[in-house]
Amino acid sequence: MSKNILGLFCSFCSVTLFSFMDVCVKLTGEYALGEILFFRSLFGLIPIFFLIPKDRLKNLKNFYKTKNIGLHLWRSLFGAASMASIFIALRNLELASTISLTFAAPIFVTIFSILFLNEKVGLTRWSAVVIGFAGVLFISRPGFETANIFYICPIIFCVGFAIVCILIRKLTLRGESVWLIAFYFTLVSGLFSLATIPFGGWFMPTKIDFILLILIGIFGSLGNIFLTFSAKLAELSLIISIKYLAFVYAIVFGFLIFQEIPSSYTILGAGLIIVSSLVIFTRERQLKKYAVVLPRQQ
Repeated sequence: MSKNILGLFCSFCSVTLFSFMDVCVKLTGEYALGEILFFRSLFGLIPIFFLIPKDRLKNLKNFYKTKNIGLHLWRSLFGAASMASIFIALRNLELASTISLTFAAPIFVTIFSILFLNEKVGLTRWSAVVIGFAGVLFISRPGFETANIFYICPIIFCVGFAIVCILIRKLTLRGESVWLIAFYFTLVSGLFSLATIPFGGWFMPTKIDFILLILIGIFGSLGNIFLTFSAKLAELSLIISIKYLAFVYAIVFGFLIFQEIPSSYTILGAGLIIVSSLVIFTRERQLKKYAVVLPRQQ
């Protein structure tokens, strides 16, 4: 089996696992946000430990040591905030609308690359940014009409994700491993969730919900792991094309499980955002800078 085929399979698994996680998050909407984040973090640690090199695991006192603790903390805080935002959106918006808005992340990554990495952006990518924002406005149209503030949550996720991409790029350039970045993100997210206990709302889940909450952690962590392997094995053109399968999953699961039917505005907006993302990717490919359009991480 070629590396591209294996990488394509990993990308497919990543998108599928994230879609399953989204459904579990939506099904457990009656639980406090902090409680869901706690389970996502606690059980998300399990797959990560399988990635830690054996020589690092032999010394449990030192396996987590890093010279870039500040960058790790910022990456983790922005990651936790963006994850909380997308979880809020999943609980309060239609599945298809939420997922399609997350495709706008490359737009914000492009903008922040200019601000923080001093990258030059030409007319092609600026045009893609404008097209993408038009798609965001189409999907968010019901939010403007009904003053639904939850439509801002996927946008907050996109902004947070964009900053996370920039910080991950800086960490990897400094030689930090993927598992260590994921470990600190999961650890800080767990501490972030525990800080919400004083605000109340936590309660013991039922047996079925307990299983769903555990699956949120496992699906999310495995999704990130498969995403990492897909980026190492396959050409990014394959990975980027597969990520839009998430929109198909959102439509199917939204209809079958939650009786949701996406509006024509959602489909049109999603189309514009996908076109925008593909234009950005094509240009990035020509410039040999792929990191800005890595698929969703959570």
